[in-house]
Amino acid sequence: MPQNFLEKMLKPGQRGRLRWVLFGIAVLFLITAYIDIIGFKNPIANALDTGLSAIPVVSNLNIFPKLEKNISDNSSRLVWRNIKQIELSSYGLPFRLGLDLLGGAQLTYDADLSQISLAGKNDALAGAKDVIERRVNALGVSEPIVQTSLSGDKPRISVELAGVYDINSAIKMIGETPLLEFKEENPQAQQLTLEQQKQLDDMNLAVRKQAVDILQQIKNSGDFIALAKQYSEDPGSKDNGGLYEGVAKGQFVTEFDDVAFNKLKVGEVYSDLVKTTFGYHIIKLEGEQGTGDSRTVNVRHILFKTKTSADLGIAQEPEWINTKLSGKNLKKASVEYDQTALVPQVSLEFDNEGAQLFADITTRNVGKPVAIFLDGVAISIPKVNEAILGGQAVIQGNFTQDEAKKLAQRLNAGALPVPVKLVSQTTVGATLGQEAVQKSLFAGFLGLLAVALFMICFYRLPGLLSVIALLIYTVISLALFKVIHVTMTLAGITGFILSIGMAVDANILIFERLKEELRAGKDLMRAIDDGFGRAWTSIRDSNFSSLITCAVLFWFGSSIIRGFAFTLALGIAVSMFSAIIISRQLLLLVAKWKWAQNKWLYGVKKKI
Repeated sequence: MPQNFLEKMLKPGQRGRLRWVLFGIAVLFLITAYIDIIGFKNPIANALDTGLSAIPVVSNLNIFPKLEKNISDNSSRLVWRNIKQIELSSYGLPFRLGLDLLGGAQLTYDADLSQISLAGKNDALAGAKDVIERRVNALGVSEPIVQTSLSGDKPRISVELAGVYDINSAIKMIGETPLLEFKEENPQAQQLTLEQQKQLDDMNLAVRKQAVDILQQIKNSGDFIALAKQYSEDPGSKDNGGLYEGVAKGQFVTEFDDVAFNKLKVGEVYSDLVKTTFGYHIIKLEGEQGTGDSRTVNVRHILFKTKTSADLGIAQEPEWINTKLSGKNLKKASVEYDQTALVPQVSLEFDNEGAQLFADITTRNVGKPVAIFLDGVAISIPKVNEAILGGQAVIQGNFTQDEAKKLAQRLNAGALPVPVKLVSQTTVGATLGQEAVQKSLFAGFLGLLAVALFMICFYRLPGLLSVIALLIYTVISLALFKVIHVTMTLAGITGFILSIGMAVDANILIFERLKEELRAGKDLMRAIDDGFGRAWTSIRDSNFSSLITCAVLFWFGSSIIRGFAFTLALGIAVSMFSAIIISRQLLLLVAKWKWAQNKWLYGVKKKI
């Protein structure tokens, strides 16, 4: 008996293969549906969370993998949690929303390339884009979009900052002229000895251990307020039990803000220590007021300050000191190839004043490094091999072509700064974005419902099966949007909804062919096979031409058009799988059932 069962499992007949395919489709549906509902607040995730937690056996199964930081040594590790230790609404991947749905700011700049030679304009614009991207990343913006384009003959840089509402700070930071500096080692800088560094590390390890111990006490129902008054090193909140009231987003450092505004519910204590430039924080959300742009929070924290060399009684000088050489002295930077090794390197050319300054710097720093800073961040620290007296130098460093090009662009961005002028700014409020999401989802639901009613009424049984396939298609598509981090915008949602119509279009072609085969007197199984076979070429050619259009739109379009093209193309690809595989397997499944033999169910009057 077991041998016969295994043989049927491993070597199934035609009917058995069909069941295996349908089983695979069902598993795929369940997995993608699970991916869809987790990662954001929604009633389905909450209901599933509550239901699973109420089942004794299921609630204790450690089946949810989670990458967590070990607060003892700051290392990452994979741990397994049960349903009671996580929340499905915050577990997993969230949908990535664009500016028009999440809210935020869009800034458009004109770039003045009038002082740049024709050959260097593309690199200059790319360098300006890179500088802006670095500055936007410093704002702590998640997934900013920075793009260049041409408006007539004017080059423009578009910056989309989803979730950023302090537009004035963003404008100020982006619009500053890039600062390129050449620095040399500070001979007065006092490096910590190995013994001093070990002492400092031990002190900070003790600080972290104390923070871990206090966090554990709080997890074991310790009094947060009393512990804050006893241990917090923040003089501004210590006597008040670590409380700050009416805190708006952006008042604190990025790491603190992210936890207080995005990762906690009222009354919760964050499960890990939060590391900032000040030290280690234990954070608790006490309350919140308002929504969207006007949302503020009441938050408590306990700060454990990290130690510095000053705590050892050592006043350290900066590691690098400025020289008189700056970006204004650099005429240009370019990529060239070493004639011997044929590897890329970056060539520098200085003006007359810069040549003399560079000669002085390299003469006194032979065998030592010289650092190049852009906007206060070191972008290259080459070692001086010999004094360079001619005003020309090369930076070598086993660069790839892209690395060398990027360094040259950054050097030119500081040497030949491209002035940018703000020509438009748009702010989308979080409330407006939320309304757009709700309206888009409602429109999508109505569209899906209308299509479902049409298919069922007009094509009867095949129409009903196509609706099931369409639901599976929708679930798979949304899961793919999450997994490959598609930025969802109104245009992208439009492309997705349009792809639903195209998925139905493929089913209509198949079902019309099926009716023709049945009218020709063929049996149901043969009609299904021939109907799908004859419809396939039309479906293939139609969808292929649509994919070509999507490719053109994606390649040449703006960010909005590209989002539309990508979601439409992804939807078309999944719709082909839905129509050809899922709909067909469902039809083959019911075709053997006696009640499904009636031709009326397929829109044909004669009996089979």
